[in-house]
Amino acid sequence: MLHLSTPIHTLTDQSVDRAIQAVIYLRDDAIALEQEFFSALQQVAPNHRESARNLIHYLAVRRHDLRLLQHELSLLGLSSLGRLEAHVLATLNSVLQALYPMKGQFPPFDVNYPTSVPFDLGNALLQNHSQEILGPAPTTRAVRIMVTMPSEAATDPNVIRNLLAAGMDIMRINCAHDHPQAWQQMVHHLGTAEPEMGKTCRICFDLAGPKLRTGAIEPGPEVVKWRPKRNIFGQVVTQAHIILTTEPIDCQANETILLIQGHLLQQAQPGDIIHLVDARGSHRRLTIQQLQDNRCDCYCDQTAYVTSGTPLELYRHQTQIAQDAIAQLPPRPQALKLSVGDPLYVTLASELGKPAVIDSEGHIIAPAKIGCTLEEAFSSVRVGDRIFFDDGKLAGIIREVQPTEFRVEITHAIGGSAKLKAEKGINLPDTPLNLPALTPSDRNNLTIALEQADMVSLSFVRRCEDIEQLLAAIPPEKQDHLGIILKIENQTAFNQLPKLLLTALRHPSVAVMVARGDLGVEVGFERLAEMQEEILWLCEAAHVPVIWATQVLESLAKGGLPSRAEVTDAAMGGRAECVMLNKGPYIEKTVQFLCDVLHRMQAHQQKKTAMLRKLHVSQL
Repeated sequence: MLHLSTPIHTLTDQSVDRAIQAVIYLRDDAIALEQEFFSALQQVAPNHRESARNLIHYLAVRRHDLRLLQHELSLLGLSSLGRLEAHVLATLNSVLQALYPMKGQFPPFDVNYPTSVPFDLGNALLQNHSQEILGPAPTTRAVRIMVTMPSEAATDPNVIRNLLAAGMDIMRINCAHDHPQAWQQMVHHLGTAEPEMGKTCRICFDLAGPKLRTGAIEPGPEVVKWRPKRNIFGQVVTQAHIILTTEPIDCQANETILLIQGHLLQQAQPGDIIHLVDARGSHRRLTIQQLQDNRCDCYCDQTAYVTSGTPLELYRHQTQIAQDAIAQLPPRPQALKLSVGDPLYVTLASELGKPAVIDSEGHIIAPAKIGCTLEEAFSSVRVGDRIFFDDGKLAGIIREVQPTEFRVEITHAIGGSAKLKAEKGINLPDTPLNLPALTPSDRNNLTIALEQADMVSLSFVRRCEDIEQLLAAIPPEKQDHLGIILKIENQTAFNQLPKLLLTALRHPSVAVMVARGDLGVEVGFERLAEMQEEILWLCEAAHVPVIWATQVLESLAKGGLPSRAEVTDAAMGGRAECVMLNKGPYIEKTVQFLCDVLHRMQAHQQKKTAMLRKLHVSQL
């Protein structure tokens, strides 16, 4: 390992000698490591060969603590090696070319041997590789924007047309949602919109992978609640809107839809009153405002809880003229309420989850249960392993393991008590899960992607074998057409990233996605910023484009207004080659906002380098 003692703060022959020896040591170490990986480099695709060599050189250099050397080089007025990622040997050679003349000497060897990635080629390789998989960069910004498609994009062509107009460069289809027919319609709508608008857009299919999720929870009671809106004084300002109908219909957020048998619809008129007794024994009155087709719009100024089979009586001028009943209501979805210290049994997904049974004094008689969608987890978990639910909202320690269930002690819950619903993510950062990244469902979806996509994302990558399985599943004639994206979303993948990159570089078109959702849960949020930095460095050394993903401008996309921290995060995304946005009601506005942020920031920042454009505020 490289060791330096206390830095020297004056320019002396000794300080220059020390710097020369240290840089030569790093250079020799990089060349030696490349020779060790000679056979692995031969398997890399020809267009990635120089990039793979540069990655090896970078790994060799970063095996040492360079901080003291960087300090001494700075005192000598030279590069501190802080921007060597894209051209490692060229940077070391350049420093040597500057150091020797400080002693009045010429280098005793050719500092350009062996051949290396020159300064101009390093950035050019990254740009070329980015264009190969992500498509050409827009004219107004260097960073592409990837947008996850909402379900409506399959039925409404304007969704995709508007996103394309706003600045979308890559359409992401999440194979964990919707269905192949919907995906095909999304692709069709994009194909129609592109020539109409004179724009091009790449298509990415995101393969779901072996995602651990909570199973179904036993249904709750068949009950519906409505309530009017009241002001601060408790006065009704908006009555509850109830629609009685004989056929299922879509409703707005402020409407309550109730299926009925339909007898009263034949007799009802506007102004009639419907009497009922709700689940609490409270008498309620609904005033009919209008009737159309097979529906009746009513209003009520009191809160009510109604259940399946609740009798309805139609009155006109205090005379009952018809009777009816509420039909079968859907059961309310349940959630498990869990607090710190509570036990939770995780079972096979075939067993429905159940809330805890609690006695009148608040003691747990029967612990809560929840299913897990992957049976393989039960043979892999160990006592003492950590477990996280729903993006870290709940956390626990596994205390007991049985063949078909394991007991968790809840150690963290947001606010001290949190709810756990069905289909929420489960993370086991300490558990060595021997799961293939390609599930049978992924293989089926890959056949669709081969015909419709420009790239596929491989979720939950852990091992080099995962990438090899994906490459083997892509037919030779499709190798040059279909790019692959490695989603780095767990501790194992991060630890193995250099090996994963070398394996992926066997394919001609590669990118990496920093999937910060699961990654943050697994490694701890306090380490997430550090790890995403390291991923950016390693990928730049391999000239592999990076996609900055998860919760980018999420408050803006979902609520219409970004948080201050999200704006800063979006600006940091300019150090990647692509930024991914998730769906939301305000996604078009979000795309436009992100375009503006990325356009502004590229004048100030390129990767780790500050771009010193003229500052208007510098005028005195």
